[in-house]
Amino acid sequence: MRELKERGGLSYGALARRLHTSTSTLHRYCRGEALPAQFAVVDRFARACGASAAEAVDLHRAWLLADARRRAGPAAPDPAPDPDPVIAPDPKPEPGRAAAGTREPAVPAVPAGAAVAPVAPVVRPSWHRRRAAVVAAAGLAAGAVAVALLAVTAPGRGAPHTASGSGPGAGARGPAASAAAGTAPAAGAAPTGSATPPAPPTAPSGGPATAPAPSSAPPSAPAPGHAPAAPLRAAVRSHVWAAGCDHAYLAERGPASVPPPPVEADAPAWVAAQRAVHAGNQIVEVTLHGTGSGAVVLEGLEVRVAARRTPPAWNVYEMSQGCGGGITPALFAVNLDAPRPLARPVAGNDFGNRVPAPSFPMRVSAAEPVVLRVAATTTGCDCDWSLDLRWSSPTGSGTLRIDDGGRPLRTSAAAGRPVYGYALELGRWSR
Repeated sequence: MRELKERGGLSYGALARRLHTSTSTLHRYCRGEALPAQFAVVDRFARACGASAAEAVDLHRAWLLADARRRAGPAAPDPAPDPDPVIAPDPKPEPGRAAAGTREPAVPAVPAGAAVAPVAPVVRPSWHRRRAAVVAAAGLAAGAVAVALLAVTAPGRGAPHTASGSGPGAGARGPAASAAAGTAPAAGAAPTGSATPPAPPTAPSGGPATAPAPSSAPPSAPAPGHAPAAPLRAAVRSHVWAAGCDHAYLAERGPASVPPPPVEADAPAWVAAQRAVHAGNQIVEVTLHGTGSGAVVLEGLEVRVAARRTPPAWNVYEMSQGCGGGITPALFAVNLDAPRPLARPVAGNDFGNRVPAPSFPMRVSAAEPVVLRVAATTTGCDCDWSLDLRWSSPTGSGTLRIDDGGRPLRTSAAAGRPVYGYALELGRWSR
């Protein structure tokens, strides 16, 4: 973001006005001290700075990686680097070679006539490539090139640890990533015929997971009675607030024992500590990526209500005393009180410009992600619900369950309940 801002030539004040945020907050984003809770902020930033389509995709991937790290907690330290390769001594060094201090790593010998299996290239994200370039430039040129060749071709050689979610074989982590990493829900939660998780690529001990080498053979059909693996990876956010601030939760505790409202990014931890429930409405955002080389067609979205209960007689805690913005994203609206709830497409608004309503079918691939936003409302039940996303590809078709980390999403009606807002000047909740 800092590079785009410097290239775009806009000041922090001008960008902050376009993004409807403060200058200090935008400055923290560009310095890497804070992460926007929604990618929409980053997307508007990129458009304002004149980013290309490829740069927008790279920025989206970087945001997904950082968001996964934030939800997974403190990252584990990188493993110790591999020892230097065995260096074969040169019995007859060339003149001046010893003084220069150069040496060449021994390349493993290959028996005559032995077949050498092709190795698929390891794709690194842009930040990883920049770090590798800095390390390589610090060493000697000849030795760096030889070691890099050995790291790619020699079996058993590892690569530096990368954070989960950055590679094709990595799964999303965090409290809202059950359906997210292309994994199926817990036993008993998935309907018959739902997609099963793809097996992660295997790798040598200590080495990175690599995708299998491309093959010209046609894909094999799934075994009879087994659904094909879903060629999708999804990141699910179940605590999305309207305009980044407008939301409410139901909690059983009294206002004296409830802490101040969090920011949107910290809502999952706050809700878990208070055992709170979404009050009246819930927005769910799903970011989908393809995991294969081809495209996947998203055919439709089905709503499944697993249970309806009487809403609990708890207190309503509003996260903001009022906020608003000129942007209303296009989404799918769900009425949980309907006998058979449907995901109904609704158009959005961008400062007076109409945003077309989303519609199926949609196309998604590894290079072209798709973001789905679903807004569910209820005025009469405490509902457990989930979404089934139908997909098809050249290898088959199936459904992907979208829920809250293997558990149903939960939204409860809040009509007639005591409503509290947090008074900043008093430092407490008040009605």
